[in-house]
Amino acid sequence: MRLLISDANILIDMESGALMETLFRLPMQFGIPDLLYYEEIEPGSPELEALGLQIMEIRSDFVAYALQLPGRYNHQLPARNGAKPSHNDYLALALAKQEDCTLLTGDTNLRLVADSEQVAVMGTIGLLRAMIEHQLLTVDAAFIALDRMKSGKRRLPWLEAERILNALR
Repeated sequence: MRLLISDANILIDMESGALMETLFRLPMQFGIPDLLYYEEIEPGSPELEALGLQIMEIRSDFVAYALQLPGRYNHQLPARNGAKPSHNDYLALALAKQEDCTLLTGDTNLRLVADSEQVAVMGTIGLLRAMIEHQLLTVDAAFIALDRMKSGKRRLPWLEAERILNALR
């Protein structure tokens, strides 16, 4: 089964869209760096481990890798893309690299770094598409989830999301 490593914003998107249980019904495994989980996710969503979220350790060589990424990339990341990736964001990228798997993120700057580091990336829209393709969600239900995310002040490329979902009808 395919392993995907998530940053915090993807899980927040899923929660905002009321899709958390649907996410874990996908034929995929989901992991997250232990530090990111304990600092950002567990306080508000401690049930995710029971749903199947894997809390994973990052080997010391990949922690060192994560620590050098801000110095290599932060100065060149465009401010228009939002905040620079946090330490925990870089840990998620490092874990995806360690496990040789896809990184789940909606953070534009983290996507740019992942691309430069040759780590595959998927976002919320890709997960919605997968839910539809695996018949866990209808297109109409995906639009309802998108509306919830929008009401929850989540940041997505709304027009692109609508275009992709409409193409799946």
